Amino acid sequence: MSINAEQRPAPRGIRRRTLASDGPAVTVAPPNGERLPATVSTDLSGVDLAAWLTANRDQLQELLRSHGAVLFRGFGIQGAEALEKLVLAVSPEALNYVYGSTPRTREMRQVYTSTEYPADQSIPMHNELAYATTWPMRLWFLSHKAAETGGATPLANSRLVYERIPQHIRDRFAKTGVLYVRNYGSGMDLTWQQAFETDDPAAVEEFCTESGIDFTWLPGQRLRTKQVAQAIVRHPVTGELSWFNQAHLFHTSSLPAEVRGSLLEAVDPLDLPRNALYGDGTPIEDEVIAEINAAFEAEIRAEAWSDGDVLLIDNVLTAHGRQPYTGARKVLVAMAETDSWKKDEQLEGNR
Repeated sequence: MSINAEQRPAPRGIRRRTLASDGPAVTVAPPNGERLPATVSTDLSGVDLAAWLTANRDQLQELLRSHGAVLFRGFGIQGAEALEKLVLAVSPEALNYVYGSTPRTREMRQVYTSTEYPADQSIPMHNELAYATTWPMRLWFLSHKAAETGGATPLANSRLVYERIPQHIRDRFAKTGVLYVRNYGSGMDLTWQQAFETDDPAAVEEFCTESGIDFTWLPGQRLRTKQVAQAIVRHPVTGELSWFNQAHLFHTSSLPAEVRGSLLEAVDPLDLPRNALYGDGTPIEDEVIAEINAAFEAEIRAEAWSDGDVLLIDNVLTAHGRQPYTGARKVLVAMAETDSWKKDEQLEGNR
């Protein structure tokens, strides 16, 4: 495995160990000098990965806890139905992508395409649905068709991102959380119908009420939502702290300078398609977002996809993104299992 970063000692509380092969057909190996991802591979055709997952659930959970991500290579997985089979071998059910923030297409049931942004654009590092107060714990990615060049799904250890962010920034976010403001239907972002996967305003209101999201209907079938969510979470199994929010993606500094300037000249900050502030409503300084981005950048690990690869990540322990690419590329995504923000713990978790 070729990883574009220097080797480093394992973080505190994690012991390096070599995992034995599981019989002659499947090999399980930790990263070579890195914490993520571990690799499960085979050189034989016809090995049933879903059956292996069912028979080795405890080992899989240990791999995820220790390394944050597991890459399955050589099993020749293809198509949405095959990915769904893997998800259901480990979890009771897959999840819908309700309250999403990026365009994607439903392939079947709860299997979607990855974010459909232009091929020349990067997708910054992030944890899935970290702007919400309930999120998936497991993310599955299937490389249905690898790009000709580029197109990797880079990973970053969210525990180490947290450690890299200066203490005073962590303290401020731990105290306030993050306020996300979204405006749907402006023509510059998703419509509320896309984000909530419904055409029924009553269903949107029900979801928002149950999720603690403030909502306001605006003229022209537009919708504004506001929600304060976590900035830092404690993993429910390992007890480790992770940087877990999307302030850097929603913040206006994530826009190209000319776009940001034009938008702020044209509309009030409250009317931007999306924005992130401290949880008390105070604007987040550009230099703070720059520090957060630098922490992510320092932890990026990436390698190219091969057709049929499957990547399973622990969404709290590991952030992901997308690198620009050329040629055809198709990655399918499914989500499973959930956890939610424990607000009282959030306020004291930065100690």
